[in-house]
Amino acid sequence: MSELIKVTSEHAPAALGAYSQAVKANGFVFASGQLGLDPATGKLAGETAGEQAAQALKNIVNVLEAAGTDTAHVVRATIYMKHVEDFHEIDAAYAAVFNGDIKPARVAFGGNDLPAGALVEIDAIAAL
Repeated sequence: MSELIKVTSEHAPAALGAYSQAVKANGFVFASGQLGLDPATGKLAGETAGEQAAQALKNIVNVLEAAGTDTAHVVRATIYMKHVEDFHEIDAAYAAVFNGDIKPARVAFGGNDLPAGALVEIDAIAAL
């Protein structure tokens, strides 16, 4: 049985509930969904979905770094949107971070009520 290791980063917002920022297991890191919360203020980092997506992705980068990996090793991501109409704006922020030759497998869907009034939440699974 694989050892489970909790991952935390002070450069990403603390979990809003009963979950870890990420967990390492079996050669992967499973990063929990990140909202566009600024870890310094605990508030949403902008009013638009694109601004919030950019911050959510910064949070993921910081959590992955704390786990010993990076966005080049992300194999799967999920994007939860409040409004599917925001897809192109969110995708532009996403494409700025995941810009290597091999992009993560991904799913994105809208119509989600997200915590803290957020417009987007993004999670990731990365290889170590």
